[in-house]
Amino acid sequence: MTTDYIVASLPALVFDQKPAITAEKFAEMTGKTPDEIAKANHEWRDLETQLRNAMAEARGGSEWKRAAEGCSVYWKTRVINAFQERDTMKREELLDKIWWDAAGELIAPAAPLGSGALAAYAVRFGIALKRAGISRDVGSEAFEKETQVKAI
Repeated sequence: MTTDYIVASLPALVFDQKPAITAEKFAEMTGKTPDEIAKANHEWRDLETQLRNAMAEARGGSEWKRAAEGCSVYWKTRVINAFQERDTMKREELLDKIWWDAAGELIAPAAPLGSGALAAYAVRFGIALKRAGISRDVGSEAFEKETQVKAI
């Protein structure tokens, strides 16, 4: 099956909405996990490194920066601005949105259904799965479970 066909047959993703397919179905359709597809894309590896470097710098740990091709002031500025948010849930949402938007750079205008589009979908699919598992109820339940006093 060609990459164009695979990309065209995947359901649309919307930020902060649960994906219409499972990780298992994605792997069945593509033959790989979202992480394997994203990591195989050279452009994404560089962009991901730039984003991670910006996050390290925003946290005050620039000694953890790794070498990457290119440098985007735009992404760095967005990450630094996200770290200004005091609400940790909102900050995580902003960071996920930055990564979501950055994945869009992988889609070549001349090949909107090519391998870059599949890599962008894989990155966004991973974010959608992560965000689908985040809720105050789930967090509160996990907190209560971890902080319960256990009988001896």
